[in-house]
Amino acid sequence: EVQLVESGGGLVQPGGSLRLSCVVSGYTYSTDCIGWFRQAPGKEREGVAFIDSGGSTYYADSVKGRFTISKDNAKNTLYLYLQMNSLKPEDTAMYYCATDYELDGLGTCSPVADAPGGYWGQGTLVTVSS
Repeated sequence: EVQLVESGGGLVQPGGSLRLSCVVSGYTYSTDCIGWFRQAPGKEREGVAFIDSGGSTYYADSVKGRFTISKDNAKNTLYLYLQMNSLKPEDTAMYYCATDYELDGLGTCSPVADAPGGYWGQGTLVTVSS
């Protein structure tokens, strides 16, 4: 059974930092993309950062220079991280990790817009507020 479990969310002041973690178990990830997504109340889900099997990374314009995605491999388990610095109130959202979704074909590990499928975690809430 494939499982993705996120952690690390919380309340942080503007300008602060958080590090999100995602543990992926039960899945052979070596040839796939994996990424972080977020959804704020009343807004559509958006891709935040992605990393492919070769370690290439891709970021949404809104987080470039502030967020860093990384991963560590272990036996049958993948650890995915998102280091978030210089956080802004507009970064407030539920953050999800996901993999094995349908790609949009643009070569940046981003998913198709509608019903990408795949495996998703339950999310971790990030709130940026003073």
